Amino acid sequence: MRARSLAILVTGDPVANVEARRGSFAALLEPGLRRVWEGAVVVFDARKGELPELDALGALVITGSPESVASRAPWIVEAERAVAVAVQAGVPTLGVCFGHQLLAQALGGEVAENPRGREMGTVAIELLEPDELFEGCPSPLFANMSHRDSAVRLPAEARVLARSGLEPHAAVRFAPRAWGVQFHPEFDGDVMRGYIEARENVLTAEGIDPRSLKGEDAPAAAALLGRFAALAR
Repeated sequence: MRARSLAILVTGDPVANVEARRGSFAALLEPGLRRVWEGAVVVFDARKGELPELDALGALVITGSPESVASRAPWIVEAERAVAVAVQAGVPTLGVCFGHQLLAQALGGEVAENPRGREMGTVAIELLEPDELFEGCPSPLFANMSHRDSAVRLPAEARVLARSGLEPHAAVRFAPRAWGVQFHPEFDGDVMRGYIEARENVLTAEGIDPRSLKGEDAPAAAALLGRFAALAR
């Protein structure tokens, strides 16, 4: 049997100013995972139809994306099918932002535009119940957010672990070994500020003052990547 790898399933690219300085979503995620994960880390691009083979999959992380799960683009539907199979097989899985929403819809929930509006910047996350992924984390936990859509209806077996002021499903345990976080644990203050800068016109058009938004390091949220990798070993 082949050695099992941690797969990063890429579903989009960061905003241009961040990608130019800091690289892809996989590049942002990988350092936090590699601090703990000792095996191979392999990157797949779901947009190109690249999906990991189940028999070689030791763990799965699904990235963020500027796309909408609700668009039902063919590659999104195919990625949902693959992710559902992996979760049902017990593969440790972490969905980040779009990845969180992809997990929700793949497992029977629904994703739509957040009726509370766009959430952007460094925000306080209230932990609602104990979970091993958040063991030792403070509450509130400060984390970096950038999303317009939301998992508005969760799968029947999902447990809500955390919420923010605009997002009631900020962290969810979808299955015994599958978690989703609406925030970005891979974003530090530099990346978050880059997102606020890139979205300045959109934010202003939506009645949000970009100057009111925080872009700060969020070390407790960043540590979740290593904690997930430890749980997945």
